[in-house]
Amino acid sequence: MLEDLIGGGGVILAIALFIILCIYLGIRIVPQSEKHVVERFGRLRSVLGPGINLIVPFLDRVAHKVSVLERQLPNAEQDAITKDNVLVKIDTSVFYRILEPEKTVYRIRDVDGAIATTVAGIVRAEMGKMDLDEVQSNRAALIGQIKNQVESAVDDWGIEVTRAEILDVNLDQATRDAMLQQLNAERERRAAVTRAEGQRRAVELQSDAELYAARQEAEARRVTADAEAYATGVVAEAIAKGGLEAVQYNIALEQVKGISAMAAGQGNSTIIVPADAADAFGKAFQMLKGRV
Repeated sequence: MLEDLIGGGGVILAIALFIILCIYLGIRIVPQSEKHVVERFGRLRSVLGPGINLIVPFLDRVAHKVSVLERQLPNAEQDAITKDNVLVKIDTSVFYRILEPEKTVYRIRDVDGAIATTVAGIVRAEMGKMDLDEVQSNRAALIGQIKNQVESAVDDWGIEVTRAEILDVNLDQATRDAMLQQLNAERERRAAVTRAEGQRRAVELQSDAELYAARQEAEARRVTADAEAYATGVVAEAIAKGGLEAVQYNIALEQVKGISAMAAGQGNSTIIVPADAADAFGKAFQMLKGRV
């Protein structure tokens, strides 16, 4: 009887241990930074996301634990030839993360190596479409093109390329020397153009100043001529209205005033009176009487 109890207790204990083992094997806790790929008899069964997940013990197994954190490929340097036949060395860096682990696990073996090879080929192809000056000045556009093409190439692997960078564009010493000479020549050309522009501007300003002075002088002459013409017109109009007699009266009156001023001077100076002075006095007196 005791043996029966012991034997029954052992069975119950074994069943309890088996249940505990099934629970242990059937519950899978996945960290936030990972995804687990589950296989059943060697075939893809499911992909477990973060948190508590249940699988069928002894039938299902976690075959791959894949990190979904963003990764950075080691910095790579590759040679490339630009459109204008300049040999350059390009330092690149690529960041990516896995979105669909089932594609990454079953479609590609070496993810990092495959992405590095793809990036190297795309960089060489894009560099061959651009001159060296374009590479230096349009680096942002070049990076964008490389990123888009890499994304298209790795899409079947369940990977997202988050960032692609061109860290540096290195040239050999001969190319550097040639570029330095070209840069110095360009600076000298710009300086010569600047000097020529300054001289041309100075000549233009001097010409403008001379033209302005000539215009001002011509305007002054025109104003003077207009004034003289106006005065002549006034005199002519006065002659037309007052007659020649009025003009003669004014002339005779001015002569009388001049002789009077000379006579009023101090000293014993001898005054020589013109021969027609008497006639001038007489004419002036007669005209004055006529006006009165």
